[in-house]
Amino acid sequence: MVFRSLLLLLSLTLFVRPLYGYIDPGTGSYLLQILIAGGLAGLYTVKTYWKNISCFVKSHCSRKKQ
Repeated sequence: MVFRSLLLLLSLTLFVRPLYGYIDPGTGSYLLQILIAGGLAGLYTVKTYWKNISCFVKSHCSRKKQ
């Protein structure tokens, strides 16, 4: 079993053909849209739960001072 795995690995590394692929320009803009949407979703989440976050931080900081 190990011999077959090593033989397969050796054959895959020795007989590799080059791939000719490209990333079209639309892919870059799509990735940029995903990053912007993720950032805006994070900001919206913080805005939605800001009261809970601020109360948690204030209570956590007041415990450390006592």
